[in-house]
Amino acid sequence: MAEATDPPPYQRIAADIRRRIASGELAPGDRVPSTRRIAQEWGVALATATKALTTLRLEGHVEARPRVGTVVAAPRDTATPALSKPPAPSPERELTRERIVRTAIEIADAEGLAALSMRSIAARLGVAAMSPYRHVGSKDDLVALMADTVYGEAPAYPAVPPEGWRARLELGAHTLWQVCRRHPWVAHIGPLGRPLVLPNLMAHGDWLLGALEGHGLDTETRFDIHLLIYSHVQGLAVNLEREVQARAATGLTDEEWMDRQGEALREVVSSGRFPAVSRTLTGFPNGAYDLDLDALFSFGLRALLDGITGLVEGRADPNA
Repeated sequence: MAEATDPPPYQRIAADIRRRIASGELAPGDRVPSTRRIAQEWGVALATATKALTTLRLEGHVEARPRVGTVVAAPRDTATPALSKPPAPSPERELTRERIVRTAIEIADAEGLAALSMRSIAARLGVAAMSPYRHVGSKDDLVALMADTVYGEAPAYPAVPPEGWRARLELGAHTLWQVCRRHPWVAHIGPLGRPLVLPNLMAHGDWLLGALEGHGLDTETRFDIHLLIYSHVQGLAVNLEREVQARAATGLTDEEWMDRQGEALREVVSSGRFPAVSRTLTGFPNGAYDLDLDALFSFGLRALLDGITGLVEGRADPNA
């Protein structure tokens, strides 16, 4: 009689998470371990961890939520029981570049760029590991296609621009911010020194630069202002992805993490070494600072536009 073989690692991982869901240890809406956490705890590759979560997702036990991660799915209607087995892999002929890009965006939205690989995409689509390479040459090419796609999802700018350069710049900046809000990973690609030449990103740049024409500014100054606005969006938006990564790595919400810093902050305040910091930390009306990235973005944008008003309206020397 042939000896029974142990199930592959991804099946053992899926079975353990399935057991925790069935026992109530993980309730609907609870986050399940991320691919990176599974890889660390079980000592497996990220591709194996991804395959385990994909199995659970296809069975209906979990679902991916943008900017949250993978969570326990709500119970299904008893009239439509969960599949006992994952559906058969999609035929290779059905694999398209668009499906690959959309799947990659879903993974990056839910778990960040670190969890993205050609293998993780193939596992989610149920195709051979090398199949995506027939449609996308490399991961760098894939990320560029992803970015172009999400920048193209933004609402079209109006044919008749709002009156005034400032209103136009504000609309462009807030549009870019919303792209980053929906897809936090996009702020981590395309540094200023190595800009991405993407048609849909160029459309946003064209809107910003167009707002600065006709005000007597030289070409370099117009381009500098456009880069400053883009950098303001990107610079704050990187924190959106970092928040997702920090929650996945520590299992703590921002509030829980701050609670753990209480003793260290009290030592800073009582030490007397940092008087301005101490006065600030003890001066908040509600006893603590409530970080709101959307409000901080709007505050910073107003300050930035206030600062360049003199340049645009001809009341300042750009070379001063």
